[in-house]
Amino acid sequence: MKAIIPTGGRGTRMQPLTFSTNKHFIPVANKPLIHYPIEAVADTGIKEVALTYNPGWLDVVKSYLGDGSNWGLKFTYVLQEKPLGLANVVQVCEDYLNGDSFVFHLGDNIFVDGFKDAYESFIKGKPNGLLCVGRHPENARMGVPYFNRQGKLVKCVEKPNNPPNDLAIIGVYFFNNDVFRCFKGRDKIKPSARGEYEIPDVYQWLIDHKYKVDVYEYKGRWLDPGKFGDWIESNQYLLDRNTNGEIKSKIDKESLVEGRVTIGKNCKIKNSKIRGPVVIGDKVVIKDSFIGPYTSISENCFVENSRVENSVLMAGVTIRNVLQTIDNSLIGTGTEISDVKSQHGNCLELFVGEKSQVRL
Repeated sequence: MKAIIPTGGRGTRMQPLTFSTNKHFIPVANKPLIHYPIEAVADTGIKEVALTYNPGWLDVVKSYLGDGSNWGLKFTYVLQEKPLGLANVVQVCEDYLNGDSFVFHLGDNIFVDGFKDAYESFIKGKPNGLLCVGRHPENARMGVPYFNRQGKLVKCVEKPNNPPNDLAIIGVYFFNNDVFRCFKGRDKIKPSARGEYEIPDVYQWLIDHKYKVDVYEYKGRWLDPGKFGDWIESNQYLLDRNTNGEIKSKIDKESLVEGRVTIGKNCKIKNSKIRGPVVIGDKVVIKDSFIGPYTSISENCFVENSRVENSVLMAGVTIRNVLQTIDNSLIGTGTEISDVKSQHGNCLELFVGEKSQVRL
């Protein structure tokens, strides 16, 4: 059994950040997004993982993720030459898989409790494919399973106009080697209207050709931080769940820390108040400032004479002399926000790409 995790995609819903940053490496609760699926795969006991990448990205992805040994895994990097959809990610991995069954885990989905039960269901039931579904109030923007009166899966439809249920096809898919037949022959699957090969079409091909497709309903919490609002919400949820309150740096006597606050090594906290849940990376300086709940601050950030809450600060951000509270914001690597003196409103909401400068 092997795994596939994609690191490609245009990430258009996260622009402007993704003009220069791969969305899989934007942090959620101070951890790169793609670390969550890697950890979930490792938790099943699978050891071999294909990481697919787009042209021009190999060196960047390798610099972030290495050979997999940090997770007890072995990574193989597989090129997806053109952005032809998620099913094409499966297709380009055929040689790598070499006949093995596999799980395909989206690189931008988080299964908070892992997916070990679904994995065991696939191993035990030995279907040709296992479709994982979860309840979602906005499933019309996702793939949706259709069942007959006997409860048997009969159809998978991408983004239907009027879904017959509240179930959505979620981002972990299981197949055995028979799946590659859907890419070959006269009745192979075809690109959708948007020019991509879709995962629901793969399952539909298996159903139509009388292969065994089981369904597993995932009842745990899963997160799909594909756009700005979802990213902030995912950051909130994971900070609530995972902040352990470990403080590895000294805090001066004029500062106050309340609630669950995690602080990394070699930080300087001076005359400031921090109210958790908050996570702060290594080598961060906070002076004369307030850091409010649901904020994650990556390494090498500097915050002075400012207020920040419910926000994500990527590495190397500088915030200095901002009169309004920076709230509900996502700020890209190396950005500088300073001398903001505008009095219009009490809060400042920002969504800023990397290495920007903001002065108002």
